Parts: sequence; C-alpha cells; structure tokens
Amino acid sequence: MRAFKRLKQRRKSRAFKMLLAPIVKRFKPANMLESRGDRPLQLTFDDQLKALIFFHLQEYSSGRDLLQALEQNDFAKECVAPPKGIKKSAFFEAINTRGLEQLGEIFGHLVKEAAGVIPAEYAHFGNLVAIDGSLIDAVLSMEWADYRGGSKKAKTHVGFDINRGIPRKIFLTDGKEGERPFVDKIIDKDETAVLDRGYQCHAHFDQWQTDGKHFVCRIQERTSRTVLREHVVPQGSIVFYDAVVLLGTKGINRTEKELRLVGYRVDSKDYWIATNRHDLTAEEVAQIYKLRWSIEAFFGWWKRHLKVYHLIARSQYGLMVQLLGGLITYLLLAIYCRQQHNEPVSVNRVRELRNQIANETAEILNQRPRKQGHSRKSRRLGRKKRRAKT
Repeated sequence: MRAFKRLKQRRKSRAFKMLLAPIVKRFKPANMLESRGDRPLQLTFDDQLKALIFFHLQEYSSGRDLLQALEQNDFAKECVAPPKGIKKSAFFEAINTRGLEQLGEIFGHLVKEAAGVIPAEYAHFGNLVAIDGSLIDAVLSMEWADYRGGSKKAKTHVGFDINRGIPRKIFLTDGKEGERPFVDKIIDKDETAVLDRGYQCHAHFDQWQTDGKHFVCRIQERTSRTVLREHVVPQGSIVFYDAVVLLGTKGINRTEKELRLVGYRVDSKDYWIATNRHDLTAEEVAQIYKLRWSIEAFFGWWKRHLKVYHLIARSQYGLMVQLLGGLITYLLLAIYCRQQHNEPVSVNRVRELRNQIANETAEILNQRPRKQGHSRKSRRLGRKKRRAKT
C-alpha cells in the first residue's frame, strides 16, 4: 500500500503541487486505508483526496462530471486519476464507505496550519467563533435526512474562526436537528461564540458561564428582563442601552447568572445582544455581533464557487466525506493565497490557479516527444522494397 505522504503524480503541475504542499510535506494520517480482500484498492486514499480537491476546485456539479474529466481532461488524467483509471461503481463505493476518518485528520491539521499562517485580524477581542447551521437540499432516497412535510434536507453545523476567516469544526445531521447543542461541541473554554437569535437559550447562557465559555448572542426584542444595574451610554453612539440583567421570567425561564444586555440601532432597526463579555465597551459588543456576518459570507462563497452542495453522495457518510473535501479545499486555498499573495481567498485567485494548472499541463504535453507516424503511401513503398530484395 502506498504511503500517503508521497501523493505521487506521474506528471507534476507546479501550481497543483504548491496547493497540496501543506498536506504532502507535513502530514501523514495515522489510519491508512487498506483493501479488505486480495485485490488492491482501485481508488487509494491519495487518489480519493486529490479527486475531491479537483472536484471542488473545478466547480463540477456532479460525480459524473468529475469521472468524465478523470478520463478526458489532460491534467486530471496525468495528475489526479489513478494510473489505471477508475470505474464509476468503484468511485462512488469509495466516497460512500471510505476515507472519512482520514479526511477528518487532515481537516484538523489544516485548521492548525492555517491558524499559523493567517494573522488574527481581531486578536484584541480574543478568539471569536461564529456558529451557524446551513441546510442542504436532499432527495427522497436520502431517508436519514428528515426535515418536515415529507421533504428531505440535511444540515451542517459549522464553527467559523472570525479572526482568520476559516472554518474550524463541522457536524452533519438531518435537517430538523436543533442547533443549540452544537455550541458546546464547537467552542472551548475562554473562546467567544458569536450567535444569532436561534441560539437563545437561558439555561445554556448559565451553563456556558459555568464552563468558562463566552458568548455574544442576539436575542428576541420581547424577551423579559430584570435590570440589576445600568451603564451610562455615550451620546451620539449607535448604542442606546447597556445594562446588567437577568433574562426571562421568574419561576419559568429566568437566568440564574447575571449577564450583560446591549441594545444598538442601525438603519432604524434595533438589535439586542446578550453577552458575558464585561471587559468590552458596548460599541465593541455591537461590532463583534456585526462580525457574525462573516460566516454567512463564507457559506455563500463556499456554495457558489466550490459547488459544495452539489451532491455526489447520498449516504450520511458520503455526504460528510464530500463536505470535508470542500472544507479541505477551502483551507488549502486560504493557505495558498496567504503564502503566495499575502491576501485572503478570492474567486480571482482561484480562477488564476485553474488557468495556471491548465497552462502548465499544456506545456508538459507539448514537451513530450511525438511519435513519427507513417502514411499509407510510405508503408506501401516499404513493402515493395522488401519484396524486391527477396
């Protein structure tokens, strides 16, 4: 069985090699894939990983598009596909049954790698983690993806590092699964979760404070509150309210621990933010909540430009494999853009990378020695000469 760290390409594209460098040079999964029988794997983990990265990089919309490219695209044939090619059945069997644990290891490694390469933009606020869920349209045959009214949807629960603009954790469930329980799984002690109204839960607010976890969470305007003490609000500020309160109704859902409530107004719309960050000014609390938009922007970019939600698998296992492949591709692009151009990921840099790969492939093919063909006329003359000699 091949060692993962080789990730060999029969013809090497310099650009593709640079993109894969954070994996190739520094990491080898602890658990390698092995064939369960005497026959070798048609699709090794090396091949599976490169195929997933290539799928997202090229914005293919289906597994069939990818398989056709592996047969016909010059770069894909030389640098991505297995040496003997891959059959459709073997490819989809691998996606739906193999590689999840190894992809999870690589994803965790790249999160740490990216954190060391990309500077923290809002380091003075501490570690900010935006958390949100995103629905994925499913098909009726995906029986595990229950949603409502007979429709099928899956849901991703993502933790997003606001300081560096990268995803750091992901969970996959059916569409009707609640989002609040995943906050504890995503943030660690002394980190700050940045949350929308769907995560408002007074019992969780108490528990997070007990666990030493911070939060900045928008709450419903009609939430009842008991004011313990109020802070002075500066004139001319977008902030119109700042107080220490207990949220909820006594005897029903009131918080046991006091927290801070900040109200601010933007474009005639009021926002109410609950937090246990007493070290910040009210304006800074408002700014942190505004930064939550970064995870929405990430979801939009991820879906639009890497085609992550175009399904190539229908099992929960296979869909998670596809999602991790998309996250790994995004992290590789984030590291590549920062190291090569000192800037965040952009669609222009992704297109530039695709063009560079295509140009390098064309150059490699042009350097191949061409076989001299023989015309029918020259072959006939050759046969006549051989007959004349005999």
